[in-house]
Amino acid sequence: MVETIPSYEEMMPAVLKVLADGQLKSLRQITAEAAAVYGISDEQLALTLPSGKQTYVYNRVGWAKEYLVKAMLLEQPSRGVCRITERGLVALHSGHKVNNQYLSQFDEFVQYKQMSNQTTSQSLKAKPPETVDDSTLTPSEQISKAFAALNSALADELLEQIHSLSPKFFEQLVVDLMLAMGYGGSQKDAGQATQYSNDGGIDGILKEDKLGLDSIYLQAKRYRDNTIGRPDIQAFAGALDMHRARKGVFITTSSFSKDAREFVSMIEKRIVLIDGRELAALMIEHNVGVSTRELYAVKAIDSDYFAEE
Repeated sequence: MVETIPSYEEMMPAVLKVLADGQLKSLRQITAEAAAVYGISDEQLALTLPSGKQTYVYNRVGWAKEYLVKAMLLEQPSRGVCRITERGLVALHSGHKVNNQYLSQFDEFVQYKQMSNQTTSQSLKAKPPETVDDSTLTPSEQISKAFAALNSALADELLEQIHSLSPKFFEQLVVDLMLAMGYGGSQKDAGQATQYSNDGGIDGILKEDKLGLDSIYLQAKRYRDNTIGRPDIQAFAGALDMHRARKGVFITTSSFSKDAREFVSMIEKRIVLIDGRELAALMIEHNVGVSTRELYAVKAIDSDYFAEE
C-alpha cells in the first residue's frame, strides 16, 4: 500500500500545481489538495510512518515543499504558510519534470544538499548501502528504514546469542523480559515463581501484577529449527486446566505452525504465542540484553518559541 503513494519527488509538481494561484497556504492545506490531485484514497492517507507520529502522505508532501523552498520555487513569508515564486511558476509551466535533478540547476538547492550530506555522512557511513540508498524515500523514511534494518540484524544476533548459552540462562532471560514488561512484581518474586514446577508441562508461574491478583503460566522452549505445532499447544492448554489457569504464555526461539496459531484463536483460554522474532523484538523494545550504542535526536521547529505576541 505504501508503494502506491507518490514519492516526495513525485509530489513536487502537485505541490506547485495547488499553489499556482499565488495564494498563501498551510502545509495541511497543500497536503489535502495534493492528495486530491493524485486521487489518494482515505486508506492511503491513514498510513503512518513506523513512528506513528506522521502519515506518509503528509511527510512526503512536507519534504517536497522543503526542497522546493530550498530551490526557491516556493517562499515562506510567515510561519506555517508558503506560496509559489516566479521561479516556481516558470518551472510549473516549463514542461520539464520537476524533481531533484531539475532543482539541481539552482545554486541554492545544491548548497543545501551539500550541507545536508556533510551533516549526515558520519551517521550513515556504518549502515549497509541498501538500507539508506533509496532516492524515492524522504529523509525521515530513510532513517526509519535504516533503523528497521539495524534492529533486524540485532534480532538475528540476539537469537544466536540465546542459542549459544544454556537452557538455564534462557529461563532467566524470560524472567527478565517479563519483569521489564511489567509482570512478576519483583525480581525476587519472579525468580522464585519461574523455577520448574515439574508439573504437567508448566515451566513457571508469574504474577500478572505486583499484587499477585492473577497469575500467568509459562512454557519456554529454546529451539533452533523445531517448529512448535498444535500438539504442543494443546498439551500446554491441558496443563493450564490442571492448574485452573486461564492465561498462559508460550515462548520459543523458533516458530509456531499455522495450526498452532489457529488453535489458540479457537479456545476460551488466553494463550499468547511469542516466537523467536517476536521475542527478539520485545527484548529490543524493553532493553533486555541490549544497550544503546548511539542516539540520534530528530528535531523540529518549536513553533511556540517563534510565536510573537
